[in-house]
Amino acid sequence: METIESVIFDWGGVLIDDPRPGLLRYCADAFGVSQELYTPVHDSFLDEFGKGLISEEEFWQGISRKLGKPAPQVSSLWSAAFRSACKPRAEMFGLASSLHKRGYKTALLSNTELPAVEFFHEFGYDMFDALVFSCEQGVAKPEPRIYEITLEKLGSKAARSVFIDDRQDCIQGAKAVGLHTILFTGIGQLKRDLIRLGVK
Repeated sequence: METIESVIFDWGGVLIDDPRPGLLRYCADAFGVSQELYTPVHDSFLDEFGKGLISEEEFWQGISRKLGKPAPQVSSLWSAAFRSACKPRAEMFGLASSLHKRGYKTALLSNTELPAVEFFHEFGYDMFDALVFSCEQGVAKPEPRIYEITLEKLGSKAARSVFIDDRQDCIQGAKAVGLHTILFTGIGQLKRDLIRLGVK
């Protein structure tokens, strides 16, 4: 096995708690409907929004039409919802920073939306050599191209890189382009799996 030189992290569910449950609750409440009613409507527009193919305004207009409810009049409902749901994992950011300081190339690869990206930049994180967001690339995990873009930005080969995600479909997408992968369940397990790959 080639020596690992690059470590690629997912954001939601790895570096932060999975924001989806809290975000769905927040948005359903904003529309005044149950989460059960809201969720499938939300998801029917999410792929396009997450790839930057529609604007936030168009996303809420579509949901509003399907629900038969007026869209909440706030500057960015997504930003407000995401901020309320985002719970960073300090240990995970610490691990990314430690790897970066030890000379590993590091990247963040996330399926996410423009208001969340803007929020991410507010933190001023300096432990990533590359940031790849689906909404800026027009493609999303598990599509092969987004992993290839990440490797290009890092200047790394798939065989010398490891990708960490909490979703099996995204792991499978990474494997398909030749990346080493770790399905994330917790920081202890992640550290053990990194050591097994020779990452110190």
